[in-house]
Amino acid sequence: MKVGLVDDHSYDLEKLRISLEREDDIDILFSTSSAEEAYNEIKKNEIDLLITDIEMPKLSGYELADFINAYALDIQVIFVTGHSGFAVHAFELNVLDYIMKPYSKERLLKGIQRFHQKKQSTDTRDKLILKQKTEMQVLNKQDIIFAERTGRSTTIITINGEFSTYQSLNEIEKELTASHFLRSHRAFIINISYIQNFSLYTKHSYSVMFQSTEKTALITKTNLDILQKEYF
Repeated sequence: MKVGLVDDHSYDLEKLRISLEREDDIDILFSTSSAEEAYNEIKKNEIDLLITDIEMPKLSGYELADFINAYALDIQVIFVTGHSGFAVHAFELNVLDYIMKPYSKERLLKGIQRFHQKKQSTDTRDKLILKQKTEMQVLNKQDIIFAERTGRSTTIITINGEFSTYQSLNEIEKELTASHFLRSHRAFIINISYIQNFSLYTKHSYSVMFQSTEKTALITKTNLDILQKEYF
């Protein structure tokens, strides 16, 4: 895995480098305190993962992530920051992880592990076989935005459309075991990679808005707290 590091604080940058340089599967292509230098390196599209601070002079980590997102570069982003207030906005840029300073090496490597899991999810074997009355539909799991149980059927919302099955949500959940899928509500399983934002729905639940669809799902307050703890 080819990694780029950027943090305008020399101590934090050194901590990142030391934490990762001895990992067998990690090759640090650049380590810089200049976001402008990182921007020039990103344009080469030679790294797999960018680990960056958010608040930096002249060019922020958000702007680096936005550039990657806008030009659909095949680069994942992990934010490492001392500010928790940016977490919700990170969803909009589809970042891999949001790590608060100070952090342990184990917490950082947990974020790295999510990179591997996301890569594995794009493997051709990562399919969901959706059973229907007269046929079986094959879906790419990474294309699934959320699943909803309504009445006696389950609807799968994907970036390519909607598909229905008689299979229960519990059966579908057993197939969607990757870390980016969450049973957010008794009637919903969501793919956190597509989350755009949340809005209060009831006293104990929130409505979830996604990228690539106008349809919404629900998440309980308890599960939202778990999501923020585990991923942000």
